[in-house]
Amino acid sequence: MTKRQRLELTWIGKDARPKLEPRILLSDPAHSYHARFRVSEEDSFDNHLIFGDNLLALKALEQDFSGKVKCVFIDPPYNTGSAFAHYDDGLEHSIWLGLMRDRLEVIRRLLSDDGSLWITIDDNEAHYLKVVCDEVFGRACFVTAFIWKKVDSPNDNKGALSPDHEYILCYTKIPGGARFRQKQDESILNAYRQPDTESDRPYRDRLLKKNGKNSLRSDRPSMYFPIKGPDGVDVYPVHDDGQEARWAMGQKGVDELVAKGELVWKQRESNGVTRWVPYTREYAPDSPSRPWPTIWSDLDTTR
Repeated sequence: MTKRQRLELTWIGKDARPKLEPRILLSDPAHSYHARFRVSEEDSFDNHLIFGDNLLALKALEQDFSGKVKCVFIDPPYNTGSAFAHYDDGLEHSIWLGLMRDRLEVIRRLLSDDGSLWITIDDNEAHYLKVVCDEVFGRACFVTAFIWKKVDSPNDNKGALSPDHEYILCYTKIPGGARFRQKQDESILNAYRQPDTESDRPYRDRLLKKNGKNSLRSDRPSMYFPIKGPDGVDVYPVHDDGQEARWAMGQKGVDELVAKGELVWKQRESNGVTRWVPYTREYAPDSPSRPWPTIWSDLDTTR
């Protein structure tokens, strides 16, 4: 019996573990194929297409690939109660949980320290699966749950509510182990329209004063402080309506802007009074990118 955690999901038969012996993968020449020769040194001839029980296949991979797999994507049965030609998608809930737990544990051993796991699932088991993954990988290894819109029109036969989304759960082997690249987006450069006279790099000037939500002095008192203007007068962050505001960064950040020559002063008129207003000079990135959204609505859909 495994040691109980303070908070965990339990089910009938959780302590029952399948007895798995070491397995060996046997190649079937009749179903094996690769090119006769490599076109370049980067060509790989060691891909595997395995036919068989997935738990036994995962166990067989451990000997050669334990701690070496960088990415795993699985599309498990959703346990919707449907019957398909090659498998039953209507397992008793506790059996389904046990099957998933056993496979997740082997997958975790296969992953490298910078590896990640991606799992597609829907509402039937998504939230139970999340708790099982938390137990196997640790809650700190949870990256996010992507939501993708699987249909582009409602199902008129589903009644008042028509589910149109599924999930992709993402976990890493160790907390922060996997590094994900941002989405390349050239449209970001449209905001940088002014060419720098010295470097010819495009830039934009942004108000140093924080605007919008949480922009008042009371929200971040430590970010309300004077900055010496070009005329020697202390400048404080103040909204156009007279409310005391705050800067978008602290004193250390402002000092760094001054040292790099990226604090820009402009005269601005407000309520009939002309004041010096500080801006930050931000240059266009060499590789414009932004974080990937976790809600995907632009995929090819099934209906």
